[in-house]
Amino acid sequence: MPHNPHATFTVDSAVELAVIERSGFVESRHIGSAVLLSADGSVVTELGDINTPIYARSALKPFQALASMQSGVPLRGAQVAVACGSHTGSLDHMDVVAGMLKAAGVREDQLQCPEAWPQDETARNWLVRSEKGKSRLAFNCSGKHAAFLWACTENGWDTHSYLEPNHPLQQRVRSVIEEYTGEKIAHLGIDGCGAPVAALSLKGLARGYSLLAKAPGDQSSNARAATIATSMLDYPWAVQGRGEANTLVMDELEVIAKIGAEGVLAMATPQGVSVAVKILDGNLRATSLVALTLLAAAGAVEIPGVASVLEKVVDPVLGGGRPVGRIRLGPAVSALLD
Repeated sequence: MPHNPHATFTVDSAVELAVIERSGFVESRHIGSAVLLSADGSVVTELGDINTPIYARSALKPFQALASMQSGVPLRGAQVAVACGSHTGSLDHMDVVAGMLKAAGVREDQLQCPEAWPQDETARNWLVRSEKGKSRLAFNCSGKHAAFLWACTENGWDTHSYLEPNHPLQQRVRSVIEEYTGEKIAHLGIDGCGAPVAALSLKGLARGYSLLAKAPGDQSSNARAATIATSMLDYPWAVQGRGEANTLVMDELEVIAKIGAEGVLAMATPQGVSVAVKILDGNLRATSLVALTLLAAAGAVEIPGVASVLEKVVDPVLGGGRPVGRIRLGPAVSALLD
């Protein structure tokens, strides 16, 4: 049966990646697909359909940030990381984004991402006490949008239409995504923040992360790509938030990690071993477990380090406030550890 060009892969072409076990009973099953590539880009592990396009959602942010930097935006340090991030809206996150807007000579209300309450409790309480209400700075994509606006002011591009697919910046974003993933964008939609979002394969997404992660150690690679990979690992708190899954993986394992909405996760080691996961029903809770297991099974990361991180990032299954179960790997994934 030919693939529907307006749909991702189906249940029939996916595999069971993880299950939720409560009191010895399998309560839920996470179905999806995953791929692990070696440093040279060849497929090492293939679970389910890795070729049918998915919306990569916020896993594309490092490439969107790269397009902004290639457009002349002089991002530095935490600015780079927050432009790549899906942050929790902490006071530190908002401060970095506000600094980017100031440097670009634009106002907060020119951000076209939605207003939001911070996920970070301290920042949320601060906004409530100061009677400021919701803020665009607190939206998890505000760093990316600030970089977009800065690219516009650097080049004299229109700041009102910066999210339109035919805007010069978005055309550059598309070019960067296709260059790094090695494939044409299959479909272009609108992401939750209002920016264009590309559909591409899990294999292509993993390929992009492999090239990005290898950039610091490859003299022939793009210097700005190297800056992105280095900054994500140097400022992991800015990519997501202190205590959050992606931040812990980067901080403790030196593995680039970036979630995307609807069950997407991409990771890559500095050597370029990469993994991309899509949970078909959009739930993220098993993604870190699956992705890190694939990396560990391939020998790309040390198993003790992975076990330590997983204890912190995989939510326990609770009953009455105490553990009564766990998220367990599906057979196709656990078999990789044998």
